[in-house]
Amino acid sequence: MIHKSVTIGKNVVLGEHVVIEEHVTIGDDVTIGHHAIIKKDTQIGNGVKIGDLTVLGKGTASNKKMARQPKSTGMPLTIEDQVVIGSSAVVYRDVCLKKGVFVGDMASIREHVTVGEDSIIGRNAMVENNTTIGRRVTIQTGCYITADMEIEDEVFIGPCCSTSNDKYMGMGNYQYKGPTIKRGAKIGNNATLLPSVVIGEHAVIGAGAVITKDIPAGKTAVGNPGRVMK
Repeated sequence: MIHKSVTIGKNVVLGEHVVIEEHVTIGDDVTIGHHAIIKKDTQIGNGVKIGDLTVLGKGTASNKKMARQPKSTGMPLTIEDQVVIGSSAVVYRDVCLKKGVFVGDMASIREHVTVGEDSIIGRNAMVENNTTIGRRVTIQTGCYITADMEIEDEVFIGPCCSTSNDKYMGMGNYQYKGPTIKRGAKIGNNATLLPSVVIGEHAVIGAGAVITKDIPAGKTAVGNPGRVMK
């Protein structure tokens, strides 16, 4: 089903049972897989590839128990040129995927998120709301990127890294603030970064480390709790 208000460019390939809602714009040389759903107002650039069963431009939802209700997501999803999105991925409204971004199968990207040029969001990774990801960042399989987080350019995050932004675990008496990972830092697989920590430029976090305090630029931290190596 394609709404009559949709604008479609040249050489666009649509799979079977694709749904495209009102006021969507699709550029040239785009491929959209089977059973994909493109929600209203989504903007798709040239040369984009979208996998089967993917949902793009999804709106927010909540229930009364949620401590922080989702903010309005008035802005559409914007997908720039040459982006590749795998199968069964879900990308919300008010997201911007810059040129050349790769989003793996089953990844989820929440609202109020920007992903910089040529960055990678790995298979089954989750990126929560109000998060900024820089250019040429690699976030590998199964990572949890919390809300209110900043990741600068050329950061590497290994598989199954976990981050958090709520120091008191739902008490509601603390300002939410995720980690900040500075340019060129590297995070090992299964590392855990606690709220508000700052990982300095080109710092290295060892596999399985639990980081409770800031790590200076250029240093290596390992262990639980994480300690800077001499």
